[in-house]
Amino acid sequence: MIPLHPKVVALGGGHGLYASLSALRTVTDDLTAVVTVADDGGSSGRLRRELGVLPPGDLRMALAALCGDDEWGKTWSEVVQHRFRSEGELHGHAVGNLLIVALWELLGDPVKGLEWVGRLLGAHGRVLPMASVPLDIQAEVELDGRITTIRGQVACALTPGRVRSISLLPSDPPACPQAVTAIEEADWVVFGPGSWFTSVLPHLKVPALARALHTTRAKRLVILNLAPQPGETDGFSPEKHLEVLREHAPDLSVDAVIADCGVVGDRLALEKAAASMGGRLVLADVGASDGSARHDGPRLAAVLDEIFHGKR
Repeated sequence: MIPLHPKVVALGGGHGLYASLSALRTVTDDLTAVVTVADDGGSSGRLRRELGVLPPGDLRMALAALCGDDEWGKTWSEVVQHRFRSEGELHGHAVGNLLIVALWELLGDPVKGLEWVGRLLGAHGRVLPMASVPLDIQAEVELDGRITTIRGQVACALTPGRVRSISLLPSDPPACPQAVTAIEEADWVVFGPGSWFTSVLPHLKVPALARALHTTRAKRLVILNLAPQPGETDGFSPEKHLEVLREHAPDLSVDAVIADCGVVGDRLALEKAAASMGGRLVLADVGASDGSARHDGPRLAAVLDEIFHGKR
């Protein structure tokens, strides 16, 4: 029996996860975001280095995405996303980052702190870190025929070379227990869209999280990006994204892959890549109407709702 309101877990970080959560919160009332904690740049990086906390930025963006469309939700979404502009130490810090870290210090528990922020915002779902400690991304990069190793999410995202694979430091980080449980109990697990090497794939490198993603009874869905990301996936076709996912998790199967009609150059190749992971391709118009490389929330929500309820 297909549940009326499926339990959905969305994996990722940054703007990609913001896009999927903005759509998902309108089609289910049981939604959990599991968010990467490897950011080492900007406001998050500064707070991480100064206070030794999890980088809060991607967690903040996920909470903002879960805010409702009423005045309360819209206002709080703008507040937590607001960045200070000054000539002093506060410049560039996001209000939500400071609020989250304050609650972590007061409560001594990252998950409880995020729950309190979610209650304040009236979030339609919950947000969890993928690991209990801050992580660093280490990438093997090919440049001018040579393989080098770089460290850090910012360095990985901005490298002029071609990222071949990623790993995490520490290599065996403790997963957030609540995140593992959410994946085990989910009806659907959603990968992407987002920065492939720095937001999506890291979840598969946390051992306990990876085990849960492989053994869960949930169906697995991949939402492909609308365009390659400069400095990280330059030149990647839609099918290349799936090939890289399979290289990092050879035994992971998926049930469905969503791709925008306007960005698929070789439909047969993409269908073959999806089938190699056990999944089917769902082509749909999910891009923004202005032609920018971002997903349209209502369009994506409609497709997700049809897939979740067996109508597509």
